[in-house]
Amino acid sequence: MSSVMNRKVYPAGTTIFNEGEVASRAFLVEKGTVEIRKVIDGKPVILGNVERGGIFGEMALIDNQPRMATAVSKDEVSLVVISEQMFEEKVSQADPFIRALLRIFVRNIREGSKRAAAQAASGSQPHS
Repeated sequence: MSSVMNRKVYPAGTTIFNEGEVASRAFLVEKGTVEIRKVIDGKPVILGNVERGGIFGEMALIDNQPRMATAVSKDEVSLVVISEQMFEEKVSQADPFIRALLRIFVRNIREGSKRAAAQAASGSQPHS
């Protein structure tokens, strides 16, 4: 594995990846904020923000499922790119019990996110 980390800089408003895409990397935020969004009933719902030191995009690498949300830079962001190969090398070194726990956590997070996003979408209806 290379000791050189690949870094990318994205201007504000840039889509880093889209919901439903196949994943080939995760990201660590060095600078800036990334907004995580999901479309529910045709409306964008903000699931949260990832700031300096936070990681995103890793769940799709753990369970080989499509991206569950879209990631968009809120301001200029600098990201460390974690390749699928690098991620797999690190995870493969973990105890099998820990790897199994990771998969369970990811499944639970995906299910919880779906429920929370659906509730947020139903609660975000404009009042007239």
